[in-house]
Amino acid sequence: MNDEDLQLIPYTRTEDLLAWADGQGLEPVPEDVLRTVLTLLELGGAPLHDGFPELGSAVLEQLLHERLHLYVQPVGDPAAYGAAVRLLIDRQRWARRLNAKRQERLHAEAEWQGELLTTLLRRPQLLTWPRLYTLLLEAHGVHTGDWDAVRAWLDAFRELSPEERVAAYAALVDGGELDAVAGPDAELLWSRAHLLSIGMATDGARRLLEHGLMRRSYRNLAALTAMGEPMPEELAGGFEEFEAVAEDAALWLCGQWTVPGLPELLVAEYPDLAPEPGTEELRAYAEDRALAEGRPLPDGWAPAGQQVDGPEAG
Repeated sequence: MNDEDLQLIPYTRTEDLLAWADGQGLEPVPEDVLRTVLTLLELGGAPLHDGFPELGSAVLEQLLHERLHLYVQPVGDPAAYGAAVRLLIDRQRWARRLNAKRQERLHAEAEWQGELLTTLLRRPQLLTWPRLYTLLLEAHGVHTGDWDAVRAWLDAFRELSPEERVAAYAALVDGGELDAVAGPDAELLWSRAHLLSIGMATDGARRLLEHGLMRRSYRNLAALTAMGEPMPEELAGGFEEFEAVAEDAALWLCGQWTVPGLPELLVAEYPDLAPEPGTEELRAYAEDRALAEGRPLPDGWAPAGQQVDGPEAG
């Protein structure tokens, strides 16, 4: 991939923002956390001014409440993400892009949304496969920088029965890595429905990221078109090649926010451990639920493996 031409992944001004914060005597924020926040804000469509994303209530909520828990499994204190957002708010105020009242209001929103994020990250219902396997590797003491060790653990995990894998997932709650679930949700935890939802969340989160990457690339390549310059090779031919590059970039980013290389590994070599259900799997689950509950299937919808007669069969 010629990223110099495609410009898929944002070139965040993380170092500049950290230098500014240091000059202002503000509390430091971990560099990787700040880069993650800036990247997700830009790919989520936040407006940019002087290279920095500009925050409003809707953008802030989208980041802290809707996006971060899809991608990030924090190494340190998850409160750092709220602190990174507040730092960006302060920089926005310093650049005279906010008045004092609006700065105070956004600070308050970032405070409570950041606190909410820490609970979202601990909810088993909101996991994706990369986040779940990051937790499993850490809980079992696997050195994630050693790929032989990671592969060996995944190979051993593959040999377990489905029931044994579910027990390993459940141990994350018992060990305190994830919060316990009470009420009706507890019965669904680690069930077939829950594992399907993890797969769907993983697929949806990655596709959302891919679309953001492609939008950014097209926006930055508009100048080439205006100047009559040729498109990069990935865009000169079929769209499929560009999609493939965006998919690779999205997987790479997901690895930066969990374990580098792990999302690619799960997709390419261990899809059986991290299944992302397609139409057939979801339909089979819906059929099984309907039959188990004694509900009729929709018109023209026969159980899997049976042929539907009539025009609906086409």
